[in-house]
Amino acid sequence: MIRTIISDLGKVVLWFDNAIFFRKIAATCSLSEEKIREVVHRRAEMIELFDTGRITPQQFYDRATAELNASVNYEDFFAAYTDVFWLNPPVLELYKKLRGKYRLVLLSNTDVVRFSFIKDNFPEILIFDAYVLSFEVGVMKPHPRIYQEALKSAGAEASACVFIDDMEENIRAAANLGFKTILYQPRTDLEKELRALGLTF
Repeated sequence: MIRTIISDLGKVVLWFDNAIFFRKIAATCSLSEEKIREVVHRRAEMIELFDTGRITPQQFYDRATAELNASVNYEDFFAAYTDVFWLNPPVLELYKKLRGKYRLVLLSNTDVVRFSFIKDNFPEILIFDAYVLSFEVGVMKPHPRIYQEALKSAGAEASACVFIDDMEENIRAAANLGFKTILYQPRTDLEKELRALGLTF
């Protein structure tokens, strides 16, 4: 029997599109949006350092603007970096229905600046009983340790938890640890998937 719902944030509770950031930052440097995307992909380890809390926002800003040769101040850089989200109302409303019947845990790969932005701009999503965030834990999905931290917050065995995420590698890692899983995509009928696992609304 499912006791806890452990949910990803980005592309589940909130939609996001990093292309919005690429477009904004392209106006501050000589690189095209596509070139910026290539640099970000090539230097993914820098984002991982930020998302796991191993570099500060200032260090991330310094490194990112140097990589992109961007002429943009700290405030404008992070304004562009954070303002890439919008609500996914059906999932939020679904979780509101489940709140109180099941423990809700948010499990997200995110950094301190983006999560602070989300708390300030989307307070309606702060309905979870616990928050397991990569910048606080020090590792990211699909590392097993972040799932173990989520289980501590869940207060349940993995078999009594359903994990919802938009990335297959994260779903596989959770399934290998014994979680029930749902791969969430734009056309996923999440209520139907949860009912199939025995949840009631």
